[in-house]
Order: sequence, then C-alpha cells, then structure tokens
Amino acid sequence: MSGGDKRRADDGHGRTAGHLLSGLAVAVGCVLFLGGFVWGALVYRPYAVPTDSMAPTIAVGDRVLAEQVNGADVRRGDIVVFRDAVWGDGPMMKRVIGVGGDKVACCTKDGRLTVDGKPVEEPYVPGGGPASPTPFSATVPAGQIFLLGDHRFDSVDSRSHLADGGHGSIPRSAVDARVDALAWPLSRMGMMERPTGFAGLPGGTSEPGPLRVITVAVIAGAVLILGGAAYGPLARLRGRRRPAG
Repeated sequence: MSGGDKRRADDGHGRTAGHLLSGLAVAVGCVLFLGGFVWGALVYRPYAVPTDSMAPTIAVGDRVLAEQVNGADVRRGDIVVFRDAVWGDGPMMKRVIGVGGDKVACCTKDGRLTVDGKPVEEPYVPGGGPASPTPFSATVPAGQIFLLGDHRFDSVDSRSHLADGGHGSIPRSAVDARVDALAWPLSRMGMMERPTGFAGLPGGTSEPGPLRVITVAVIAGAVLILGGAAYGPLARLRGRRRPAG
C-alpha cells in the first residue's frame, strides 16, 4: 500500500470513529436536554407574584419556580404556594414560621419573633425588623402551619386570621408547592437560599429540590448536542485545508 493510500485509509478510519463519537454525543445530549426539560415540567411550576407581601425577597412582578410538594414535607422557613378558601380565591405565597405544636409569638424586647420561646433571626425582614409591627401569640394546631409574609407591615397573613378559629394557621394539605428559585428578573435569577434561623429547631429546614441537577442536565445536553453537531462541518473544513500529497 502506498503512503497516500495508507493516509487515506487512516483518514477514513478517523472520520468513521469521529462520526460515531459525534453521533453518540448528540444522542446522549438529546437524552439529557429533553429529559431535563421533561423532569422539570413534571416537578416544577412557574408562578407570578402579584403583591409585595414577600418583598424584598420576592418583589411584585417576579416569576418564581416552585417544586410541587406534599404539605407534610414543608419546614419552617420555607416559602410556600398555597390555596385556602378563608384567605382568598387564588394561589398565595408566604413563609412558614411555625408548624403543628409550635407556640409562635412576637415580639422580644429587641423586636424578634420567637418559636417555643426561642428568638429567631430573620435577615429577610426589611430593615432587619421588627418581626411584626403588632404583637401576637398563637399555638399552631397539629397538622397546620403558621404563615407570615416577609414584608411584615403590608402582608395579610396568619396574624390577620387569628380570629378565624384556626389560630391563624392553614392545613398542610392546602400547600401546592415550595419556592425553590427566582426565574425573573434575570438580574436576580437564582436559587432561593434556605434561612438558617430555624435550623436549630426540631425538624430543621428543608433541602432544595432537584432544580440544580435539572439545570446541569439541560446545559450539559445542549453542549453535547452542539459539540456533536459541529464535528461534521469542522472535519470537512479540516479536510479541505489539508494539502494533497
């Protein structure tokens, strides 16, 4: 076999192997990309925020991604989307402050909320406090949760429903989802950090949902698809530029 024939054979083998690898990359990329989107659509729902009751954490007009969860899985500090006929017709968004059996009260001398007598740090409250402009105290019934908005001066929440017969709380079954991330505006897009102020209480805080894993899968899939699809044109361009010999 002449040198030219051998080079052509080697090039043909290389192109075949390259096409196989690029095809595999595209196939794996499609699985990750489409699988990530399907997974996300099954687990998460987008919600628009119509009021400023959760400001500055979540502002009016923001879009959030909330993981669909069972109400039994929510913990103190979680921001939840819920529906309750007593509170209103549409979905609402508040932060879980107390769970069944907790005694929640406000305020200490330095303006902090307490859960079972233990002061809680709430860095998300505008200006650092007070935890509530009006004092309150309630014991949360079993199977229910006590909810407050972060904007304590404007939020209509459990404090406003203390006379409704449920100690201001709602049943866990009213929870539709738990907020995991801000999706809009782009300048503030990202995961919502779980507050640490409730971590030392029984039950601790919840873990974020699979959004980070889903995002990595979609991005990795896109990179593999683009990289695999680019192999053919790049290989042909390289072949045209190679000098004959």
